[in-house]
Amino acid sequence: MERDIIKIDNLEVYAYHGVLPAENELGQKFYVNAQLEVDLRPAGLKDELHLSVNYGEVCHFIHDYMTNNRFKLIEAIAEQMAEEVLLHYKRVTGITLEIRKPQAPIGLAFESVSVCVHRQWHRTYIACGSNLGEREQFIESAVRSMCNHPSCRVLQESELLQSTPYGMEEQGEFVNGVVEMDTLLPPMELLDYLHTLEQIAGRERTAHWGPRTLDLDILLYDDFIIDTETLTIPHPDMSNRDFVLQPLAELAGYMRHPLTHLTIQEMLTDLQRRMIAHIKQ
Repeated sequence: MERDIIKIDNLEVYAYHGVLPAENELGQKFYVNAQLEVDLRPAGLKDELHLSVNYGEVCHFIHDYMTNNRFKLIEAIAEQMAEEVLLHYKRVTGITLEIRKPQAPIGLAFESVSVCVHRQWHRTYIACGSNLGEREQFIESAVRSMCNHPSCRVLQESELLQSTPYGMEEQGEFVNGVVEMDTLLPPMELLDYLHTLEQIAGRERTAHWGPRTLDLDILLYDDFIIDTETLTIPHPDMSNRDFVLQPLAELAGYMRHPLTHLTIQEMLTDLQRRMIAHIKQ
């Protein structure tokens, strides 16, 4: 699907970035190219600026950010300024940002060196579970932390449901739910963040599928397909877990699994049929 874009070409900024002391003292010209991903149809239909993004304000925002901060690397400028634009302008869902440095201290004839990054908000679904201690409180505390994280926007929370243990049955009942969230964190950084929340809740990884104060799993991350030793997306066993599919269907039953292409509701219906067939055997 084609994306609507606001383009800013060759915005000139005089700033003080570089590894060499002279670059920090004397400064030099930088040029910024930006492509802002924005749904422009509402503004196009209504002809109202507040329904779009004021590109003049964005230009001044970029200029002020580059002049009020100092970095050694243009990689750092691009990375951190891209995030700041996404955080500041709620209608911007993604940004491609190029920082050009035509006066880089290379000592050879060249036009410019540049760094270009693309950053965007990603839709993810996080499964939450607990079967030790104050189960609801552990989950609520984790969701509250997600809400307070600057690179996360919690959109919806499912109802919490009680479920019997999965895998290791000799343990207490679980409370489970799903959180729908937009995030700027890449998958591995998101996983590390969720592990930190589990550690804060006192989780001890003593047995596979064993009891835990808090369990946070990435179910889906856009339509990404990832299979590594530490992370698999989509979650590899979600199709067999009604305590995952039920709250997930509550939030996004229409969404399709990127591998099976079944909707979450279709997956839940199929699992319920299999469970009924198993009981009848």
